[in-house]
Amino acid sequence: MKILWDFDGTLFDTYPAFVSIMKRFVPEHVSNEEILKELKVSFRHATNVFGLTMEQVEEFRVLDNALSPDKKPPFEGVMEILNKSDLNVIMTHKPREEVITILQHFNMENLFADLVAGDDGYPRKPDAASYRYLHNKHELDLAVGDRLLDIIPAKEVGMKTCLFQNTAVGADFYVEDYKQLKQLLWSK
Repeated sequence: MKILWDFDGTLFDTYPAFVSIMKRFVPEHVSNEEILKELKVSFRHATNVFGLTMEQVEEFRVLDNALSPDKKPPFEGVMEILNKSDLNVIMTHKPREEVITILQHFNMENLFADLVAGDDGYPRKPDAASYRYLHNKHELDLAVGDRLLDIIPAKEVGMKTCLFQNTAVGADFYVEDYKQLKQLLWSK
């Protein structure tokens, strides 16, 4: 199985860190659940919903970058799938340097054959250009993401799709944890 992975909220449990940082910029009455709901659409969407200024967005990025990778751990069970799959690649909006730092921190950089990062010049998801590039290069089978915008481009290029911890209509498969994905992929 050759798998394309989203990074934030799919491979790594980054949303708790994102929510705690975003909490600094929203009115006090806004709950963590409301912040998470908007972040799960996209970071840009959340900043628009909560009316963050460009300066606040930049401050958010600085605070996020300053966090220890320990605050953004890999999801339980994902390592077993990464080790068992034939090939893994990442497509993320996160800057390459930050992705590499986190992967190295958890000794995971050798588990990925390729990476398209946010600063590589491709249009943002759901544009399919980066997915098309990775799929043409590696003949990928499956895309795993936690948001619809992670699977829309995969469908466009002909890949099977899996939504992680998200039941929005549109994916081929849905899993709440990586035990389920492992069973789905290798129970035959």
